[in-house]
Amino acid sequence: MGARERPSLWRWSLVAVTWQLSLWVGWGLVLAALVLYLRADDHDYGYQLTMVAALVIFGELRPVVASDYAQDGVPMSTAFVFAALYMWGFVPAILLQAVAVLLSEMMQRKDIWKLVFNVGQYVLSVTAAWGVMWLAGVRPTLENPTSELFLRDVVWMALSWIVCHLVNLGMVAGLAGSAGQTWWESFSEDFWYYTFSTLSVLAVSPFIVAMLLVKWTLLPLLLLPLVAVYKTAAISRRRERQALHDALTDLPNRVLLQQRVTAALDEVRRDGSGLAFFLLDLDRFKEVNDTLGHPAGDALLEVVARRLIGAVRPGDTVARLGGDEFAVLLPDIEHPNDAIEVAGRIKTALAEPFRLEGVTMDVDVSIGIALCPQHGEDVEVLMRRADVAMYVAKDEQTGIEVYDAARDPNSPARLGTVTALREALDLGHLALHYQPKVALDDGTVVGVEALVRWEHPVRGLVPPDEFVPLAERTGLVHRLTAFVLREALDQVSEWWAIGVQVPVAVNVSMRDLQETDLAGLVAAELDAHGLPPSALVLEVTESVLAQDPGRAVATLRELADLGVSSSLDDFGTGYSSLLLLERLPVAEIKVDRSFVRRLDEADGDPAMVRSIVGFAHGLGLSVVAEGVESSSAWKLLREMGCDVAQGYRVARPMPTAQATQWLVERVVRGPAERTGLRVVGGDDAGPR
Repeated sequence: MGARERPSLWRWSLVAVTWQLSLWVGWGLVLAALVLYLRADDHDYGYQLTMVAALVIFGELRPVVASDYAQDGVPMSTAFVFAALYMWGFVPAILLQAVAVLLSEMMQRKDIWKLVFNVGQYVLSVTAAWGVMWLAGVRPTLENPTSELFLRDVVWMALSWIVCHLVNLGMVAGLAGSAGQTWWESFSEDFWYYTFSTLSVLAVSPFIVAMLLVKWTLLPLLLLPLVAVYKTAAISRRRERQALHDALTDLPNRVLLQQRVTAALDEVRRDGSGLAFFLLDLDRFKEVNDTLGHPAGDALLEVVARRLIGAVRPGDTVARLGGDEFAVLLPDIEHPNDAIEVAGRIKTALAEPFRLEGVTMDVDVSIGIALCPQHGEDVEVLMRRADVAMYVAKDEQTGIEVYDAARDPNSPARLGTVTALREALDLGHLALHYQPKVALDDGTVVGVEALVRWEHPVRGLVPPDEFVPLAERTGLVHRLTAFVLREALDQVSEWWAIGVQVPVAVNVSMRDLQETDLAGLVAAELDAHGLPPSALVLEVTESVLAQDPGRAVATLRELADLGVSSSLDDFGTGYSSLLLLERLPVAEIKVDRSFVRRLDEADGDPAMVRSIVGFAHGLGLSVVAEGVESSSAWKLLREMGCDVAQGYRVARPMPTAQATQWLVERVVRGPAERTGLRVVGGDDAGPR
């Protein structure tokens, strides 16, 4: 185990002392051994020492790597160095160790300071083992080598192994300050792993000595078990890699990712730095599998993996968690913007078109970011909060989102909101406001949209964009939809009784379409209120169709069979394809307010809205423009042939009494200059 970080000699006294020991004492011992060797009278030490020297070099250059956990592996050279120490003493052992480490470090092209330190470190460790021999009275030399070996010698040999190992670990731990660790943290880190692996190698040295004493020509036979050790280690490493890496992309899997995040978090606690954790989910990946098949989907995932690796920094970890979900670990993040910058590079890399089986396709990605220590300091918390941010990015189609506790359905504040919302549903504390829709050609009232409002007893008016998504995530949305549907039909039945026979539009969510018998609920409520299907319109957002279009279409067809019309809301912001719209049983589409508002801007381009209107009319659909706020927008939309307008230019969402008065004046008593409708007051909370 060698040095890992470059030391600063003057900042940490222990680091400085360790470095000086390695530089002056370690290399001084090498020089002393070289002088003693050169001054020896007889340099003809036979083939034995030559054979051992060759095996030392071989063992050093070919370490046994049994695990990715310890990339440097265990050098088998140590066993032969100690055999030389026991056979011929200090001089050859020190020189062999120095030359072997020097060659190994040079071949690995390590920094010069690491080369210098590691040579001194290992020489000092072997010298400490020689000190144990000297104290035990065993002092062989080149001129007077060991001639026999006894069982009792194993005692001092084992002690020399332990002393060498402890000195080696202590020297490495001496540089721990430069890596932000204490001496004890470095010394005790993975202590038993390195102890077992090192002593297992050193335990071979007595057998090498025995072979040298009995029949040294058999020494090359040791290569056979060494090869077996290498093969076994390679098999072990391959199996470990299979257990820790994804079979398709060869990226780290969830297990290895958690290990690396845990290690990175330990670094954060030691040095006070930061890290970022990403979760990524490919958008529309299911379409690739459904259209081109799973082999094409696998090929796409392999390309995505390569692009991810190319987009992150050296030292970052990219992992595949399963399916189309990936994760990225970024250590050493000093500022959230650094993480956002990397996320932007990932998004750009994946935005490039993919070509599979002759088909060019675009696959976008949603990225959720959690930061440490801001958002959590353990693996599970970071993964969960990155997951929350990823779903926010997917739901809101922003692509990249940093975790925000205010948008986390599992945060204490949000959980309190869930409890309060459940109580509000139980006690009937929610109310509906209504926003009219009128024909653009003559101002005729053609319907109203029911919008839920929550007047919290402490917080006041809670915006719908806060509690409606929360209801969708927690399963309360089914109760919320049932409440809105029932309350809206209660009010419509009263309006119809006084001659205000306009349909009411109710918003339904993705989970309503996919998880409940929505058609059955609608049929039961219409029957209970004695209303025809034409009294109700159900609005679904375009993004619903991206999740499970088959199920959504089936549910909408069931509603159409009942005679209930459906409207596609927020059109232009989701994923609807022309093919899907052709078979979608909807009667109208609502142009998203973001497009309509641009009509009032100086550089606003009406081409998008005009295209949507022409496209919808080509399919026989009515077009509703949301967010109409000015007379100029009204005029432009009417010229384009848009059918219906909704927005502040017509009326704001109004409470029941005010909406009733507004409707009675325009429907029962007759229209009054419908094309010059003035804005009527109401709440500013916006639609659900």
